[in-house]
Amino acid sequence: MKKRKVLIFPGGTEIGLEIWKSLRYCKEVSLCSAGNNTSNHAPYVFRENFFIPDVHESGWLETLSTTIEQHQIDYVFPAHDDVILALAQNADKIPAGIISSPLSTCLICRSKARTYEKFRNLLPVPRTFDKGSDVDRFPVFVKPDIGQGSKFALKVENLVTLEVLMRDNPDLVVSEYLPGKEYTVDCFTDRRKGLLFCGGRERIRVKAGISMDCKPVCNASMATKFRDAAKVISKELEFYGAWFFQLKIDSFGVLKLLEIAPRISGTMATVRVSGVNFAMLSIYEKEGVDIEIMRNDCQVHIDRALVNRYSHDIKYSTVYVDLDDTLIIDDKLNPQLMQFLCQSINNGCRIILITKNDKAGGVRLILKKFRIASIFDQIICLKKNESKADFIDPQGSIFIDDSFSERKSVFDKLGIPTFDCSMIEMLIDERI
Repeated sequence: MKKRKVLIFPGGTEIGLEIWKSLRYCKEVSLCSAGNNTSNHAPYVFRENFFIPDVHESGWLETLSTTIEQHQIDYVFPAHDDVILALAQNADKIPAGIISSPLSTCLICRSKARTYEKFRNLLPVPRTFDKGSDVDRFPVFVKPDIGQGSKFALKVENLVTLEVLMRDNPDLVVSEYLPGKEYTVDCFTDRRKGLLFCGGRERIRVKAGISMDCKPVCNASMATKFRDAAKVISKELEFYGAWFFQLKIDSFGVLKLLEIAPRISGTMATVRVSGVNFAMLSIYEKEGVDIEIMRNDCQVHIDRALVNRYSHDIKYSTVYVDLDDTLIIDDKLNPQLMQFLCQSINNGCRIILITKNDKAGGVRLILKKFRIASIFDQIICLKKNESKADFIDPQGSIFIDDSFSERKSVFDKLGIPTFDCSMIEMLIDERI
């Protein structure tokens, strides 16, 4: 089976990283990334990362098309709201499939004003105000008509501030302030079968417009409200694959529509881990594959935080690693170090265990207990008074040990990089 080559554009957004997580281990897909030359996370997770100018700059379309042809890319998966619209507007000029919904849907979803106008008589939407003098109650909420996340969105407490903002930013949408809980409803639509999935989750903690603490809503009454809204939206707009909408409760307990987006959301991971891989399903939907959705019956609560990934210039082909309090800590395997050792095996490195565990047969019994004996190319058992530095070949080697004195001895004598367990994360390479 030929793998589909998928370009995530741009790859460094939270959306792009969720698509990466969704597809990185799928046997049907080979991934690469593209984006402009601003600082972003894509180079830390993609081995192939191409430069494409911002879609608001000249030459982006030509560069994208050339990249697609040169690298035999089958599909472009947009990972930013502006990119979704730009690709939809130029789909007939792009020599690859676009994983997205039709242009008419993208145009309406990109504008909050157009979204509210479209659904004003179909679903509860926030009251909006054309002039500051129309506002009869503060606070109000202002946000750009075309924007994403919470960029330039804020609560305004008084008329003076509001009028200054409206004067300086004519594209602002001014709406009633909704003080209640906020929800995202993840959906999946097959263009042949209709709405196949609808699941709501509460946005408990939000940072920069990204849901950091989130849990599915299991209340049957709320689930019915979510699905009813999804049916109304999907009747009015045509969706292909994954999409979502957001709702928030007003002062009277009414759920009101905030926005709709025809794309993957970063926190769709909440549903992905229970069995619904929106990114892979969207590719299948594009290809006309007969789709069936299966989800584990479990309760999942996600909390997100920053993750560290690194680039470095250390080259190595052999890993020397200690056993006690390094590979085995508190009678448990060190999972991060095991991940690194597996990565090293995949890269063809030699793995050498070097230990001063001198109990009779102790090392072999420990390795058997933890089922890891076969990962080592060599096992070196030393006496307590011997120095590990005397038994290490420094050529292309690194050394991992919890003991500072051992690391200092190796570093001073051999000059090779040494690591304790807190440093291992630098060596983890998740690029695909």
